Amino acid sequence: MIEVPEAFSRSTIEREGEAGAVWLAGLPGTVEELLDCWECVPDGEVMHGGVGIIVPVRRRAEGVAAMKVSFPHPGNVNEPDAFAAWGGRGAVLLHERADEHFAMLLERARSSTLAELEDEDEVVRVAGRISHALAIPAPPGLPRLRDQADVWVAQLHQDAQELAHSLPRYVVDAAVATAQELGHDQPDTLVHGDLHARNILRADREPWLAVDPKGYAGDPAYDSGTLLKSRALTLVEASDLRKAVFRTLHVFAEAAEVDRERARRWAQFHAVQAAFWGRRHGFRRARKGPRLNWLTQFADSLAELLVDSAPGPPGAHR
Repeated sequence: MIEVPEAFSRSTIEREGEAGAVWLAGLPGTVEELLDCWECVPDGEVMHGGVGIIVPVRRRAEGVAAMKVSFPHPGNVNEPDAFAAWGGRGAVLLHERADEHFAMLLERARSSTLAELEDEDEVVRVAGRISHALAIPAPPGLPRLRDQADVWVAQLHQDAQELAHSLPRYVVDAAVATAQELGHDQPDTLVHGDLHARNILRADREPWLAVDPKGYAGDPAYDSGTLLKSRALTLVEASDLRKAVFRTLHVFAEAAEVDRERARRWAQFHAVQAAFWGRRHGFRRARKGPRLNWLTQFADSLAELLVDSAPGPPGAHR
């Protein structure tokens, strides 16, 4: 039987309560069942992300592979569909799936992530190229982001009214306008949905491959916001935050081959969402205390800064 990492067990129970504890109790048995079904043997230490474990395995047909088993959650439902549609284009290959267990057998990538690179432009450029590779016609059955537009608008209005915050009215209005305008005007293109540097891994078949997609159909520029939020710790070190933010958007938009203005608007929308989400739920990196306050205030700053278009051509941000 595998040993579930203690940190993963603790965070799962904190987040999911009794349902998480029950799932964790059955997890080793589920992994054993899948190892037998897929004719695999463990091949390394069990790793984990936020909602699932990764078991390195060996299998006769594929050689090394990785078994991923996630806590059953609506956000994980379409992950294997996205991998199947991409067929290895910009993302790890899907070998097997067991949807009843929220489990997949995947191409094994390396443990190092794009976030470990020191060259900020290269981090963003690689992410943009991956985004472009993943932007293919979406298969039927995937959730369409345009169907969320009215929900986004309602939630933004509710958060603005219920939460104590310092966001100016025009900043919230800009996010609402994006949800109303761009939100309803989205193509049926497959997008990652949670694209950031820690979800892009070093690999052998390609230099970099994406993991952990949400599998949405929508605007490829939508992922500019998830990427920008993930660069917060790097951006805050810049001598000129505005210049750094707009350079990041410029480099991403150019590499991803998306409209720069749409990327800016989606990034601003994501920043407002994050500012409200942090106040209501906290973040994975910080649930309370000074760090949560810092992250929330930084989201506020991004949301306000991104209301306007970048002034002139982007410059160096270091």
